[in-house]
Amino acid sequence: MSEPLTCDVVVVGAGMVGAACALYAAREGLAVTVVDRGPVAGGTTGAGEGNLLVSDKAPGPELELALLSNQLWAEAAQDLGKPVEYEAKGGLVVAGTPETAAGLREFAAAQRAAGVTAEPVPADRLRDLEPHLAPGLAGGVHYPQDAQVMPALAAAHLLRASGARLLTGREATRVLRAPDGAVRGVRTDRGDLHAPAVVNAAGTWGGELAARAGVSLPVLPRRGFVLVTEPLPPRIRHKVYAADYVADVASDSAALQTSPVVEGTTAGPVLIGASRERVGFDRSLSLPAVRALAAGATRLFPFLAGVRAMRTYAGFRPYLPDHLPAIGPDPRAPGLYHACGHEGAGIGLATGTGLLIAQSLTGRTAALDLTPFRPDRFPPRAADPNRRTGAPSAEAEEAEQ
Repeated sequence: MSEPLTCDVVVVGAGMVGAACALYAAREGLAVTVVDRGPVAGGTTGAGEGNLLVSDKAPGPELELALLSNQLWAEAAQDLGKPVEYEAKGGLVVAGTPETAAGLREFAAAQRAAGVTAEPVPADRLRDLEPHLAPGLAGGVHYPQDAQVMPALAAAHLLRASGARLLTGREATRVLRAPDGAVRGVRTDRGDLHAPAVVNAAGTWGGELAARAGVSLPVLPRRGFVLVTEPLPPRIRHKVYAADYVADVASDSAALQTSPVVEGTTAGPVLIGASRERVGFDRSLSLPAVRALAAGATRLFPFLAGVRAMRTYAGFRPYLPDHLPAIGPDPRAPGLYHACGHEGAGIGLATGTGLLIAQSLTGRTAALDLTPFRPDRFPPRAADPNRRTGAPSAEAEEAEQ
């Protein structure tokens, strides 16, 4: 018989966002239990590139969260040390035409007004930053604040630093609620975990967990592929991507979109992205997507045409319709907090999200206005066909108590 556990907060999800929520909640003196049906970083986090970006975000709530997170990541990297492979490498966004370059400069000017360090780079100075870039580009913008971590290692070390009790291999099948609607923990397939607060950090399954609490959150999976090359000597100094990547991130299209994103890693392989498409949880290899990634990368760095791609992998970004995550308390279920829907920015936004959740849990004034991130901002929707079926409703849960 499984033993009921008592703690202050249960975090559902052992990816980067869940790990950060655990860390900052523990720093507030809360006893935290983290539960995940799989291993640490077994979902979106483990399929990510580890980007900590401000460069791809327009002025507004997400950029404010990115700037807060950027500062917190730098502090966390000092605490955690080399194992997380934190690199303050900076980013370089390049434009292929004069028209695109003009738009990129305008975008960067708006970002600078919002607190981003964005340095225009004329065409003839691009190779000062990246000697192996293709000739003929029209200019770019350098973003010194962009950084990178090794995501699986970073999530594991955040969890370890939190001191939270970690329960992997356990699925949260229901969010327990009292007759008055207040959350009182989660039921797992190996017993109940009792707590007055539950944090939904379930990534692409955040909508499913919300449904298991009796509320709606329209999280959808957005598939992406990453190509990994053979290990190489250091040749790419920054995260380098084409200006159209920003438009792809903000797009609502379900169709395949690709834009070249290229960066080196501490271990040597070069990571090549980025593709986006909404195909549910289909992990099938998409040759059109992979070919487009390779073609885009070689347009930016011609030397890659002679480099072997060792493998490719797919991941699913947790997508919300307005491209903002859901962060904070859910007024429809007192005691339920959401920290999901970050799409492809969850690694970078995790630390800020964790801090905001911890502040909400303890009643402290939030570092940012949580209104744009309210989890109840979406109208009720019909059931998503990508959701798993058979999840019991909150009403059924109450009837069994």
